[in-house]
Amino acid sequence: MRVRFWGTRGSIPVAASGRTIREKVAQALRLAEGRRFGTEEDLERFIDASIPFPVRHGYGGDTSCIQIEAGDRYILFDMGSGLRRFGQQVMAEHGPDRPQEYHFFMSHMHWDHIMGLPFFPPIYIPGNTIHVYGGHAVSMMQEAFRRQQSSPFFPVYWGQLGARIVFTHLETDRTHEINGFSIRLTEQSHHGGSFGFRFEQGGKVLVYSTDTEHKLEDEAQTDAAVSFFQGADLVIYDAMYSLAEMVTVKEDWGHSSNVVGVDLCHRAGVKHYCMFHHEPAYDDEMIDTNLEETRRYAEIVGEGRNMTISTAYDDMVIEI
Repeated sequence: MRVRFWGTRGSIPVAASGRTIREKVAQALRLAEGRRFGTEEDLERFIDASIPFPVRHGYGGDTSCIQIEAGDRYILFDMGSGLRRFGQQVMAEHGPDRPQEYHFFMSHMHWDHIMGLPFFPPIYIPGNTIHVYGGHAVSMMQEAFRRQQSSPFFPVYWGQLGARIVFTHLETDRTHEINGFSIRLTEQSHHGGSFGFRFEQGGKVLVYSTDTEHKLEDEAQTDAAVSFFQGADLVIYDAMYSLAEMVTVKEDWGHSSNVVGVDLCHRAGVKHYCMFHHEPAYDDEMIDTNLEETRRYAEIVGEGRNMTISTAYDDMVIEI
């Protein structure tokens, strides 16, 4: 199972300013001062080995969209602005004349998680089928997408879309068998409701849990989250805020922190904890610093337990 990230930001897409790009170029030039590169390969090796990740690459700016690459079917979580780039890739691969099926599992209907759909070319092509699954009622999911695709918000109306779009409600009290996966949902604490997903296939477990606010003092909520995460190979988790932000000025905003994610994943015996849904106000340096601080915290509280910790970025790929 391979997981590919097309969008990793929360709330709203962001782009690096001209000043930020200039600062990155200046840092790279200072690091390269006095060096000569005989070949392109020498230059590439220097970039990868000597220039920090926030300078040479960065964490990206598209909102939530993640693909599970398993077999020949298209399976994704959420339809944030990252969906546009995914759509460009599949159109380059298949063109408009080879109908495809797409399976989307929606955490919830907030705008940053659905805003990519109007810019997803396959929805305009007859013969394509778009399956939309979620824990919300079908009527609620339909209304969210129809409103977005209506005047005065967008010039192409829902009735003008060419693809066949099928909505399916998934209950939280049972296991669903879809596309070779065993899938369970859990309801999460977030304004308007949100749902986490646990996907199991071939002995591997992937958990997608974003737009959720876990308060560790709530023992029942903590026990439920630990049970849902139990033994997962990869947990993609909403770590939008620092713990200080989460418990002060941004309490009850519906998002969790890097530290809460560590605690839940340690208790659940998770192998890989990936932080996700980054605060749009954080630049690449802040996200990178947060990653290092999270790893240090995990070392302190981990009691010898070995857990990989990463933070998601656009175009990142994780194999599990």
